[in-house]
Amino acid sequence: MRILVTPTFVRMVKKLHGQQKADLDAAVKAVACDASIGEAKMGDLVGISVYIFRMVNQLSLLSYRVLDADSIKLLTVGPHDNFYRDLKRLDN
Repeated sequence: MRILVTPTFVRMVKKLHGQQKADLDAAVKAVACDASIGEAKMGDLVGISVYIFRMVNQLSLLSYRVLDADSIKLLTVGPHDNFYRDLKRLDN
């Protein structure tokens, strides 16, 4: 599975601590193994899926887009606060 990332995703990952990155890596592996694990969004966010996981005892969301059978694009990661507002502002 080929995993692509957006500049927004890279900026958010740089701000994370070691244990948070380990939890994020586990979530990315789960999404890479089964791309249908996340909840598909509708409306303004059609084509985007969001996977909810626990990052150091806090619920976090990982948004991604399935490009084809062999590749996914990681869009952003973070807590629920303003997550969908920021996701709508992204140029996907």
